[in-house]
Amino acid sequence: MLSIILPIIAAIFVLGYLVLKVLKEYERGVRFTLGRVDGVVGPGLVWVVPLLQRIVIVDQRTVTMDVPPQDVITRDNVSIKVNAVVYFRVVDPAKAIIQVENFLYAISQLAQTRLRSICGEAELDDLLSKREEINHRIQAIMDSQTDAWGVKVLGVEVKDIDLPQEMQRAMAKQAEAERERRARIIQAEGEFQAAEKLTAAAAIMDANSGTMQLRYLDTLRQIAGENNSTILFPVPIEMFKHFMPKS
Repeated sequence: MLSIILPIIAAIFVLGYLVLKVLKEYERGVRFTLGRVDGVVGPGLVWVVPLLQRIVIVDQRTVTMDVPPQDVITRDNVSIKVNAVVYFRVVDPAKAIIQVENFLYAISQLAQTRLRSICGEAELDDLLSKREEINHRIQAIMDSQTDAWGVKVLGVEVKDIDLPQEMQRAMAKQAEAERERRARIIQAEGEFQAAEKLTAAAAIMDANSGTMQLRYLDTLRQIAGENNSTILFPVPIEMFKHFMPKS
């Protein structure tokens, strides 16, 4: 009896494996019936007729794809290496399976070529300072081309820009020169402001002779407090006219 029941149970399990498919929430199945697309199914339990139907499962989650470093010559003839990362997801599983043989490989190749072409059209300063604009340009061009494949490019980010050693040294010298220029400007502005204050103070002292006398006396007090040696300090005779008897 067992020799009859066991083969039947095994046949049921094998038939169930061939007939029933369980697709996850983020998966969709492109079902082919006798070679023709019969529709997109899933998620959940899906029926498949053995020998007549076939299901190709497509993952609809966002894919993060690294673009390997690309050799690029910028518009101002600087040789650099640029890499990036691309974010995309399948929005139409049927197109992703029918319109392109391998959409992952196709997007990888497309990202590499577009990265080289867009970066090659820009100057080095623009690549370094306008990276967000470069990202949007690459994304827009890729998205327009992958739309026919049922793929939506969500974003492109240029990660690293490797410069030649001589270019790095030149940029370091330029940055150092810029810092020195700013320091000199700040110093000159400080000296200018100090000269303005000194000019204003001199005008006040010139208008009021008593102010100059107080300044002399304050200076003598400071010198006397800091040094014990004898100091000869020139004093204008005008300072004593207030103490001299009037004729």
